[in-house]
Amino acid sequence: MLFNSLDFALFLPLVFVLYWFVTNRSLRLQNVLLLVASYFFYACWDWRFMFLLLFSTALDYYTGLRMEEASGPRARKVWFWLSVGINLGFLGVFKYYNFFADSFASGLALLGVQAHPATLQVILPVGISFYTFHGLSYVIDIYQQRIKAERNAVDYALFVSFFPLLVAGPIERATHLLPQIRRSRIFSYDRAADGMRQILWGLFKKIVIADNCAVYANVLFDDPMAHSGSALFLGAIFFAFQIYGDFSGYSDIALGTARLFGIELLRNFSYPYFSRDMAEFWRRWHISLSSWFRDYLYIPLGGSKGGFWMKVRNTFAIFLVSGFWHGANWTFLVWGALNALFYMPLLISGKNRDHVEVVAAGRILPTPREFMQMSATFLLTVLAWIFFRAENLPHAIQYLTQLFSGPWGVPRFDGIQRLPVLALLMVLFIAVEWTGRTREHPLATCTAIRSRAVRWSIYAFIIFLIGMYMPAEESPFIYFQF
Repeated sequence: MLFNSLDFALFLPLVFVLYWFVTNRSLRLQNVLLLVASYFFYACWDWRFMFLLLFSTALDYYTGLRMEEASGPRARKVWFWLSVGINLGFLGVFKYYNFFADSFASGLALLGVQAHPATLQVILPVGISFYTFHGLSYVIDIYQQRIKAERNAVDYALFVSFFPLLVAGPIERATHLLPQIRRSRIFSYDRAADGMRQILWGLFKKIVIADNCAVYANVLFDDPMAHSGSALFLGAIFFAFQIYGDFSGYSDIALGTARLFGIELLRNFSYPYFSRDMAEFWRRWHISLSSWFRDYLYIPLGGSKGGFWMKVRNTFAIFLVSGFWHGANWTFLVWGALNALFYMPLLISGKNRDHVEVVAAGRILPTPREFMQMSATFLLTVLAWIFFRAENLPHAIQYLTQLFSGPWGVPRFDGIQRLPVLALLMVLFIAVEWTGRTREHPLATCTAIRSRAVRWSIYAFIIFLIGMYMPAEESPFIYFQF
């Protein structure tokens, strides 16, 4: 079930009404309702993968109890590694087995040995990377005695599978979400209204910006040799806006939907394309994943407390693992390595914490220096996105070769006559995001508008654009493949 589908438009109000008007007198019933709704939401993709989700949930729930009741550190460690090993084993089989098998065969071929390893013809279970990391953070936190094991099976299962975040995040922490699940929730009109505004902006990002940019990005990435360097430069920019609108749009809808039920999820995006350097970009892009790797990989490896080479090693480790988390393809590893290289000068010079505050705080426009910094950071990000979008390394190299060596004239490609309309929409999009950059989402600024007529005119205009660009067929979100 997609957030941008008619099915979800019927599903969400039904669950909302049952939640606040039927089960509202019992927290347990509300949690059971959300759990059943979450499992139904997931089963709409492929009910067969429900068994994997249920098994992963049961494994981590049981492991948590056993670790807490363990007679000593050794027994606790056994249960911990059992859970981690099985979880990563499932993730490895479904997501990475074919990659390693093919890479092993390619390596042998370079030595003159032909091998044909068996590969798995299986579909990647949607959301497996996300709910696996939910469970891992829970088990790690119990093992390190940061939290107590959850004894209510329904509450724990809801933590893992709460439907707004189940298939594409944000990646939640037990320390943040479980306390909200345990305590009674009271309906707040202001919170619900803000949730609806964030959902509306998320739909705008996905349908109006991302899906329209995808049309041009696909044309240019599908056949890079048939286009000029200037056209391919535009193609890379289209993809940069596509993936941002697509993924941050999903996150906005997820956060807004959770808010309708009185639950606050972790923020996942904070206007990353207004970043002044790559360190700031990674503090603002996919925040829940970046912070997960920081807390559960970077810091355990020693973080930045060791010597120079330890800092370099740990930084490359976190970026490479982050890249590999996204998919079983060498392109994602190169994407991670590139971002690590872009980050290195800041780490070496000690300037990776220079830009913590919002850019141009208290000012309408950035300074020329800030504008140049944002432009340079954006262009580096666009360059790295080429590897993220490419089907394989030869495709990425072909795209880059044509980009830098192809003719640079007036770009020409299919559908370019409609480009001015998209350009206008993108300018509007950037302007609204810039105006709201100090808020969690741009439409939160509407609360400062006293005139109800003006506020509702803005909402109506956005709804009009969404309706006008709503595709005939449902368009999946990019991060469902991860």
